[in-house]
Amino acid sequence: MKLYFLRHGEALDRSIWKGEDSLRKLTADGEKEIELEARALASLIPPSTILASPYARAAKTAELFSAVLGFPGKPILDERLQPGFDLVRLKEIIAEHKEDESLLLVGHEPDFSRIIAGLIGGGAISLKKGALARVDWNPRDGKGSLEWLVPPRLLIRET
Repeated sequence: MKLYFLRHGEALDRSIWKGEDSLRKLTADGEKEIELEARALASLIPPSTILASPYARAAKTAELFSAVLGFPGKPILDERLQPGFDLVRLKEIIAEHKEDESLLLVGHEPDFSRIIAGLIGGGAISLKKGALARVDWNPRDGKGSLEWLVPPRLLIRET
């Protein structure tokens, strides 16, 4: 199974945001960058299912990515992808979607980096805002391999 891990785009700064963290939204630049990234990556990502953290910034990232990819339907908001996401929750999600060839998961750091490292047997991984990683995971042996990790700065061209 191909697992795509997409960290949400640039959100409003925590120091200025006065509301609940789960409601903190993407900045206008963050939205634009996610759309540009999705266009650049459209041919590399054929997800069967898109799941996102219900946090506003992740949900909006998934929505924008989905629209640019021309994905049918809306991303599924899954509480398990909110901050605190771990390998146990990932395995629950995988079990529920075992018929899918690929999953695009939209969420948060440092959770995604820890999970990717756990799937591939260790290492130091860092997903910047808007970064996307692909891990090919073998359900028979429970091992994964990091196929690629794309930081947003490689995808966004100034216009």
